[in-house]
Amino acid sequence: MDTPAGQRTPGTRPRAGILGSITIPGIPEQVSGTRGFIARVLDRLPGVDRDAATLLTSELVTNAIQHTGSGAPGGTVTVVVIGVPGGVLVEVVDDGSAGNPVVKGDLYAAEGQGLFLVQQLATQWGYLRDDSGTTVWFHLAAGEPSEPGREMRVHRLAASAASGASASAASAASAPAVAAVAAWTASSMPAQMPARSSSQVT
Repeated sequence: MDTPAGQRTPGTRPRAGILGSITIPGIPEQVSGTRGFIARVLDRLPGVDRDAATLLTSELVTNAIQHTGSGAPGGTVTVVVIGVPGGVLVEVVDDGSAGNPVVKGDLYAAEGQGLFLVQQLATQWGYLRDDSGTTVWFHLAAGEPSEPGREMRVHRLAASAASGASASAASAASAPAVAAVAAWTASSMPAQMPARSSSQVT
């Protein structure tokens, strides 16, 4: 179900708020629906790199389907888009797995390349786990598309990820959203900024 963003009263100060959410069945054919959802939501949020957000969301949803309980019969993946001051926070909620998300330090690794892309393109990212599943989130700051060469870098990484994949192959959203915003807020504090992510890197 695709939930649209709410209206903001003119003159109020900007704050974190859910812009939209979508829950899809955990099957690969549904991944394209999340890309369209991100594009629609971010059309209403100027200054955020829509290409990067679409790419990273697609990679995380694919990871959830391939490597968590979301890919089992009846499994689902939920994507939540949260507007935060100066950017956007996207979270992908899966049905849980035995291990933690792990980044592979190689774009062409058979597994973990989605998180590698997140690490390369997101301003910040991390994950939260509880009994119901795992929420992987990333933050993109507004204005980053204007950085020299960023758009080309996004497309180059997307193309490399696609070719690498070919080579290796030859609820209620509000509770996780609140937790993800809290995690993002904490990691945005100056003393914690050097900690770019909370995931393992191999």
